[in-house]
Amino acid sequence: MQHYLAYLDSMIARYPDQPALVDYAGDEGRSYTFSELGQHIRHLNLLFDRLGLKAGDKIALAGRNCANWAVAYLAIAAYRGVIVSILQDFVAEDICRLLRHSDSRMLFVGPYVWEQLKQEELPEMEAVLSLTDFSMLCGTKEAWEAWEEWNETPVSTEEFDGFCTYNLDDLVLINYTSGSTGNPKGVMLTNRSLSNNVEVGRETLPVLPGEKIVSMLPLAHMYGQVCEMLYPLVSGCTVYFLSRTPTPAILLKALHEVQPYLVVTVPLVIEKIYKKHIAPVVNRRNIRFWWHVPIVGNIIRAVVKRNLKKTFGGKLRYFICGGAAMDEDVEKCLMDVRFPLSVGYGMTECGPLIGGEMVHRFKARSGGKPVRGMEVRVDNPDENGVGELQVRGDNMLIGYYKNPEATAQAFTRDGWFRTGDLGTLDKKKNIFIKGRIKTMILGSTGQNIYPEDIESRLNNEQAVEESLVVEREGKLVALIFPDRALAEHESTLRQQMDELLNRINRMLPSYSKVHHVEVVGKEFEKTPKRSIKRFLYH
Repeated sequence: MQHYLAYLDSMIARYPDQPALVDYAGDEGRSYTFSELGQHIRHLNLLFDRLGLKAGDKIALAGRNCANWAVAYLAIAAYRGVIVSILQDFVAEDICRLLRHSDSRMLFVGPYVWEQLKQEELPEMEAVLSLTDFSMLCGTKEAWEAWEEWNETPVSTEEFDGFCTYNLDDLVLINYTSGSTGNPKGVMLTNRSLSNNVEVGRETLPVLPGEKIVSMLPLAHMYGQVCEMLYPLVSGCTVYFLSRTPTPAILLKALHEVQPYLVVTVPLVIEKIYKKHIAPVVNRRNIRFWWHVPIVGNIIRAVVKRNLKKTFGGKLRYFICGGAAMDEDVEKCLMDVRFPLSVGYGMTECGPLIGGEMVHRFKARSGGKPVRGMEVRVDNPDENGVGELQVRGDNMLIGYYKNPEATAQAFTRDGWFRTGDLGTLDKKKNIFIKGRIKTMILGSTGQNIYPEDIESRLNNEQAVEESLVVEREGKLVALIFPDRALAEHESTLRQQMDELLNRINRMLPSYSKVHHVEVVGKEFEKTPKRSIKRFLYH
């Protein structure tokens, strides 16, 4: 296995003048060539040294996606420090609590987060630097003196002399994630985990130096951190950061201008595009009739595929989804038109990859096969082969920081990690997710009910923006946030919901029929990876 920094070493040597990191559509933004990236990493390492930081010391990052976030991240890793990754969406109180919990000595912070923090609440921080320009925001007297001396030292333009790449089993990252079921925990990952994730990406989704990608998922989340920043960057790709809140208009403009080779996202993005722009076309009676007819059907599907790829910039070779199950009808349509789709399976604790597959080998409804270096087993399967998915391998966390109880509960006696996901494996080792153990509902007849399966059917209805199925007094209730246009016509909304309920129940077995629908007035609260915070709804 090759260290991910060794790949970056190679890119700096081979493509010094090629853009590496670019802040998209921001007047205050920065950009770095690969040569400049190496020089600024070395320059920040000089600051760490003058501040008296040592290998293994914790340095936190909290801010919006930007080029300087990536520079700081790589500088910490190159110094053999420990990156503490904190989502900027956390409230100030939680950020302060996590800084204390992680024993961080230093903080790189974005302006949005800094506005919420109070200096007096950061007594343990020896130095706080801005992610905008690496200026000092607050710190000890000694830190100020070290920073001022460092700030007067010009960035060296000498040839970059390479990274330390022999520390595969060192702790490099503590990732704090809110998850969808409760309080955040500090997931401890090693360089081996990141390196294997990078190599899996390079093998599964080959990238050519000079290609481009738009980083839109939060960098503090492993999905965005590894799949949109680390793996493409060390492979020679130019990473464009949406340093402002990625509204649909900004995102589509960025995709059109950057023309990425890869889009990494959650199913919700493509499902909304499908529902609003594709479904009204492909569901027309005449289109459905010709869809699979030779020649004519081929032409129709080719047009749909071409228009979809144009939406994402026109040079798309891979469209990767993860984080949640994709709507079955959406997935079937994408595969019918041979859109370059693959759905992966992962979690923060695996940095993040567990399952994945090349687009031309991807099996519908699966989460791919176990990636190289990882094993998956089904524990205590029922009569349908469904049981808890348990994993082990190179990508695994080494534990939760300062939480031995949670660490002990997370692993079996023979060393397998309990994912908390219910699923099956087919004969070719394709992974099929059925739901979360904590969300599974045991029916009155002893049948296992997976709310995600019912929600998938509900979300495919034109009248439904999003849904959540919960159990109340032994009955299933569908909480529905309706399509906004439909919600404006309150006189027909109840009738629409009743008709929808009847339609859905005709598709469901008797033990999992929905008792009634409850309309909610606003979108469900979500985690940064767009998973609904189920624990908030009962």
